[in-house]
Amino acid sequence: MKKCFVSCFMTLFVLTVSAQVQDRSGVKDVNGVVDNTPDSIAKAMTARPVPGSSRKGNNPVLFLIGNSTMRTGTLGNGNNGQWGWGYYAHEYFDPTRITVENQALGGMSSRTFYNKLWAPIRDAIRPGDWVIISIGHNDNGPYDEGRARASIPGVGDDTLQVTIKETGEHETVYTYGGYMRKYINDVRARGGNPILMSLTPRNAYDEQGRVVRKPHTQWLMQVAAEEGVPFVDLNEISAKKLDSYGPWKTDYHFFLDKIHTSRFGAMMNARSAAEGLMASHNPALNPLKAMMRNVQCSLSESVALQSMFNVQRTEGKPVVFITGDSTVKNNDKDPDGMWGWGAVANTVFDETKIDIVNAAMAGRSCRSYLNEGRWERVYNSLKPGDFVLIQFGHNDISPIDKPKYRGAIATAQDTCHVYRMEAAKEDLSKQNVIDQKLKSNTQVGSYEVVYSFGWYLKKFIQDVREKGATPILVSLTPRNEWTDGKIERRNDTYGKWYREVVEATGVEFVDLHNITADFLDKKCGSKEKAMKYFNHDHTHTSLLGAKTNAQSIAKGLRANGSELAKYLRVR
Repeated sequence: MKKCFVSCFMTLFVLTVSAQVQDRSGVKDVNGVVDNTPDSIAKAMTARPVPGSSRKGNNPVLFLIGNSTMRTGTLGNGNNGQWGWGYYAHEYFDPTRITVENQALGGMSSRTFYNKLWAPIRDAIRPGDWVIISIGHNDNGPYDEGRARASIPGVGDDTLQVTIKETGEHETVYTYGGYMRKYINDVRARGGNPILMSLTPRNAYDEQGRVVRKPHTQWLMQVAAEEGVPFVDLNEISAKKLDSYGPWKTDYHFFLDKIHTSRFGAMMNARSAAEGLMASHNPALNPLKAMMRNVQCSLSESVALQSMFNVQRTEGKPVVFITGDSTVKNNDKDPDGMWGWGAVANTVFDETKIDIVNAAMAGRSCRSYLNEGRWERVYNSLKPGDFVLIQFGHNDISPIDKPKYRGAIATAQDTCHVYRMEAAKEDLSKQNVIDQKLKSNTQVGSYEVVYSFGWYLKKFIQDVREKGATPILVSLTPRNEWTDGKIERRNDTYGKWYREVVEATGVEFVDLHNITADFLDKKCGSKEKAMKYFNHDHTHTSLLGAKTNAQSIAKGLRANGSELAKYLRVR
């Protein structure tokens, strides 16, 4: 994963978006992080919403107060490969009842945010509004020079009179808790509802191998108790998840450094924040909880129902989930039409012993399958003892930054790159193309960190194992292309990458590609004779071809001595 970070870091200097990418030549802070956002406040102010501007009628607004872990970069648009959790927070609130405004800004401490940015937000608060305050990562360093953003550690009433060396400005510095009380008092004076929330965790471990918990949590808990305001321990909720993930998965929840999150980390923290709110027993939060969505009341059952497959499980009976593209799931209706082998998996698996869920989707690659939330449904549905067949490749060679935004970097090595999503040429004349929402949850003009083909496979494999289930990697189906009486083999590209992933992870591997290719070489010997196994083109299979591929799966499982082979039909 370290190679991925290095690769992505280097790409930031060659992106053709230099006007938007931050200057990273500044002095590092005590965390080893460079964040120049406060040096371009005017520019940043144009990126943040005008306080209260999202309000719909008399509906309340939820204001988010934080730093770069809530909104990264000057513009907060992911152009540096980092995302703050505030970008995803709105997904957990009903937009017809409340709007969410991410007023966070990178580089701010509780002190500098209060002094430089808070006043217009405070003045926009109306009775019934809500304000989440989760800030503190930058409350360190010098008091009177440079960023001059440190607060006094703790929650006491201590103060410090300082003169900023560069400007001569006189300022009274308060404790961390003192600034929290200022926010709370200001929100209440406007008739709003303040909520204190602990900081996001860092990618750092203590001597016991657990993610480090920040001391700010205890300070926030104390202030919340003294002031009688709700407190949500975001730090603990997310840290527990990272503890369970392990180092490899934890690493890709961060990007470029140990503090700022990738899209994965931002989405995790946003869900953790929503889970913490919903799980709170503080009655003051009940009105806000009534406006939430996509999160259940119990942290142990925190996954939205729509993010799971409706599997009717039988005691002691596992489920085999099949993931992939149109060669796995197609129309699967007309006997003379196109079929995926997952639709006829019951011809090889004994359904009295195992349930089959064909979770594949036509046209998908590893990347788009993940971005559309389809993998999340599989992940959230897994139970110990289940199996997952993972087969991708046909669509992963597509363009990376153009519709349908499904291409992956062509290697098995851990690498990634920040890409700006472009529009298709035929769509450039459309006035609304920049605002057009795409199926893959990607927007034209937005930025995405795209990983390698092998990386996506490794993520799927690790996720399955995390749930106590068994991943099985399956190579892509062969295409009906022939040379010198032999069907095309893709062993120097995808075949090579599959095997490198197998070597790196130790995952079980069924080489469907070569098993079926061997069969067609022997059975047909030419493209014309092999046509009955395909339909419409050289990739998609007929019903006969789908059944043949299913039989190849069974053959491969038996040859492996696979645990899944125990659930095959008796020959």
